[in-house]
Amino acid sequence: MSAVDSEVQSSIAASARPQRRIRFSWSWVSLPSLLLVWIAISYNVPSYILPTPMEVIEEGYDWALKGELHPHLIDSFTRELVGFGAAVIVALTLGFLGGFFRPFREFLTPLNMLFMSIPPVAWAPLMLIFFGIGWQSIVVVIFISGVNPMIVTIMEGVLQIQGNEVRAARILGARPWQLFLHVYLPASLPYITAGLRIGFSQAWRALVAAEMIGASSGIGWMVSMGGEIGNTAQVMMGIVLIGLFSWLFERFGFRQLEKRYEVWSHS
Repeated sequence: MSAVDSEVQSSIAASARPQRRIRFSWSWVSLPSLLLVWIAISYNVPSYILPTPMEVIEEGYDWALKGELHPHLIDSFTRELVGFGAAVIVALTLGFLGGFFRPFREFLTPLNMLFMSIPPVAWAPLMLIFFGIGWQSIVVVIFISGVNPMIVTIMEGVLQIQGNEVRAARILGARPWQLFLHVYLPASLPYITAGLRIGFSQAWRALVAAEMIGASSGIGWMVSMGGEIGNTAQVMMGIVLIGLFSWLFERFGFRQLEKRYEVWSHS
């Protein structure tokens, strides 16, 4: 077979393959629409009220060029990682215990409802009194804000597991650890993922609020300090960074994790 014939056959085979159709999604236009609204408003008001996107980009570039941007980002991410990581460990433990044992669930539920009703900002001054200005007070605020919604969601996931599945596994001779690993954990994965998403959202907001009140670095501090000196470009830069990183965590973190969970839970 000549090279020409081989190329022709390859072209025919490629054209015979089913073409994947790209489905239009309105989510593609939501963020560009917001950007257009921002541009339209910012070019019709003074920059000290609302800077243009280009002015915010220039502000961020100046911070990065001076080497002052990444230390604040590292501080915020470190605090979030420590506080939220501790919240995940505690929430998984208490959530499953509350789902398995009714007395413990009845004891834990009022406490969860109480703590969930208190906004993160309310905890920040108290933690400052206990721990002073520093990462300890911020991490505790992050932990308190993120752990309670995760506990409630994980507990609900365990309670949704049907008794027939558990009885069938026990009839087949499953031991307690096998019952947990192969029945309870896979069945509750959607709830765990939802709890992580909600908990991270609450923890991220708490991080920003705590940094605005009792920190000398971080994204929240950048927003607060920009407001005090009247630098709205710095304020908008911090706001954009808060929203951008939250979106990145959601898009490339929790959604990817959810896809992996779905594969595991159906395997």
